[in-house]
Amino acid sequence: MATIAAGTEPVEATPELKRTLGLGDVALFFIVASSNLQWVATAAAAGPSALTVWIIGLFAMFVPLSVCVVFLCSHHPDEGGMYVWAKLAFGPFAGFMTGWMYWTANLAYFPALLYFTAGNGVFVGGNASALSKSAPYFIAVSLAGLVLGTMLNVYGLGVGKWLTNVGGACRWIVTMLLMGLGAYAWFAYGPATPINAVSLHPGFALKDVIFWSVIAFAWTGPEAISFMAGEVRDPRRSIPVGLLIAGPFVLLIYVAGTLAVLATLAPSAVDSSSGVMQSIQHVASRAGWNVITPIAAVLVVVSCLGSVGAWLGAAARIPFVAGIDHYLPAAFGRIHPRWGSPVVALVTQAAITAVFIFLGQGGASVKSAYDVLVSSTVITTLLPFLFLFGSAIKLYAEPSTPDMVRIPGGRPTIVVGALIGLFTTAAAIALAGFPADDDPNKPLAVAKVVVLTGLLIGSGVVVYAIGESKKRAERKAAAGA
Repeated sequence: MATIAAGTEPVEATPELKRTLGLGDVALFFIVASSNLQWVATAAAAGPSALTVWIIGLFAMFVPLSVCVVFLCSHHPDEGGMYVWAKLAFGPFAGFMTGWMYWTANLAYFPALLYFTAGNGVFVGGNASALSKSAPYFIAVSLAGLVLGTMLNVYGLGVGKWLTNVGGACRWIVTMLLMGLGAYAWFAYGPATPINAVSLHPGFALKDVIFWSVIAFAWTGPEAISFMAGEVRDPRRSIPVGLLIAGPFVLLIYVAGTLAVLATLAPSAVDSSSGVMQSIQHVASRAGWNVITPIAAVLVVVSCLGSVGAWLGAAARIPFVAGIDHYLPAAFGRIHPRWGSPVVALVTQAAITAVFIFLGQGGASVKSAYDVLVSSTVITTLLPFLFLFGSAIKLYAEPSTPDMVRIPGGRPTIVVGALIGLFTTAAAIALAGFPADDDPNKPLAVAKVVVLTGLLIGSGVVVYAIGESKKRAERKAAAGA
């Protein structure tokens, strides 16, 4: 039976929470949550130096984050993950704000993921058709993906996990296909991009350093499973072992996938949103294997839908736990009696995401506003990681029990990893605030990001204050009775 930590003691959350995620489910979840083919295209567009930056990001973000997640999940395998850890380490306000920032940031991320799905879907017809510029197409496909991911999660993780599992398998299959075609192009035609010591050397210009923050962001994802830890079978074992299994696959997807794209296309020719399918189509067309393109497109679309299902399910657990803590209406903290899912949290999340989908495909001014919103959420997505790494440092002195995972090197490894993660996150947040080189009004762009970030954080403070006020009133009424 799952528990959710409140204060310093776990309390019964609901008897309906079911532990439906086994080791295989967790490993596949990590693959779809910790990798994104869009980042492969983005990295390839930056050139061969991205390969070096991927490795730096691996040790600067992914490894420290994984160490801290394994440690915290081992000590506190409760539903709510980061929300609960920050609450235990720094108090209820920190816990709520950690969850609030992470959740609101994901609300704007979902449409971007769905647009990426739709963008790759146009290759199912064999090439990038006129649909690639059709707003109705992007809206229709995005809404369909949103409904599919939400409905499967409403029926519970026992059903919803299959979309994630199939998506994880498809992501690995399409990556192997991409690597195979990249190797073929390399030996048959020669690499389209020179790979040598000079090209691999990362740049230190402002645009290059800002790109580093994108890679740091791309290496996040291991924390997502923590929000559903109360629904994982034997989480103290399944989460670390699942992450250990998935880690090499994620590394290959990013590094080998980027190398494969560079083998087939010059960086200047890579579209940062559909570079993977561009690469596959280019080689398939050149070799006369055109049938490969639509098959690969289906694999990419299904893999993206797997990510949609995984993130919708994980993110919905944040308002669910906030509802149990009475910072959101009690309906958010209720579980469907038959399906064991937080239906109100899932449906509300889908409704807000649908609004953002229309904003993203609106007129020029609306689209511009949406782009600024997405830029702002990069910062609010990274801010919770400061609390995550801080929680690892604050809670590392807690005593261990035999059933907890032993981190190699013990507490020094945890503290050093957390400090590296803190530095990487703080640097990425600072760099995320810099405007793009081609931005016509850089001061205004920075001001918009700062103001909107403040609004997102401020709205969380207001929601917390209202919830805390209601809780005090309830306690007074109970004392009076």
